[in-house]
Amino acid sequence: MTLLELFCDIDDFCLWFVPVWESRMLPPADHKVRRRPGQLCVSEVMTILVLFHRSHYRMFKHFYIEYVLTTLRGEFPGLVSYSRFVTLMPGTLVPLCASLQRRKGSVTGVAYVDSTPLRVCHNRRIPSHKVFKTMARRGKNSLGWFYGFKVHLIINEQGQLLTVKITPGNVDDRIPVPDMTTGLVRQAFWRSRLYFPEIVCPPL
Repeated sequence: MTLLELFCDIDDFCLWFVPVWESRMLPPADHKVRRRPGQLCVSEVMTILVLFHRSHYRMFKHFYIEYVLTTLRGEFPGLVSYSRFVTLMPGTLVPLCASLQRRKGSVTGVAYVDSTPLRVCHNRRIPSHKVFKTMARRGKNSLGWFYGFKVHLIINEQGQLLTVKITPGNVDDRIPVPDMTTGLVRQAFWRSRLYFPEIVCPPL
């Protein structure tokens, strides 16, 4: 998917989702607060964040300063400084999660489950880490010890995402599976009934 195709897909989603989302938000305590449009719209911020995860960069700061600000100025004329962009990122959390839900694939009968670590800092900086101190935990996988979270994924044989869950790093990979597969078992049953009507619904 090219950059233009990626942006158009995200922008089409934001044109529908953002007005509905904002209409259901609680009004600010100070009704005098003005909501002026920023230099970057929500879809542009989301596109840059998705591009980062598709790139070879491991740190977002290097990606934004070395690549976005130098190479993508023509594609994003309203680019802001790195510090300003960091303040815009939290505002895209809800649209990003909603967009992820929209991209889930369909249950085909075959699924694969796995997990990957989501590190929040280097192991040497664990004692001084404060951002996720109450949530992140030490965990271990085939590559060794890490500090952070685990991302548990279930995909079908076509590589489409079915469900995702984030847990602390010390949670066993088998623990989230029953909750993650409950809805998938029900979907797989009704799909199978189309071809094998004699199948009895499994207990959930």
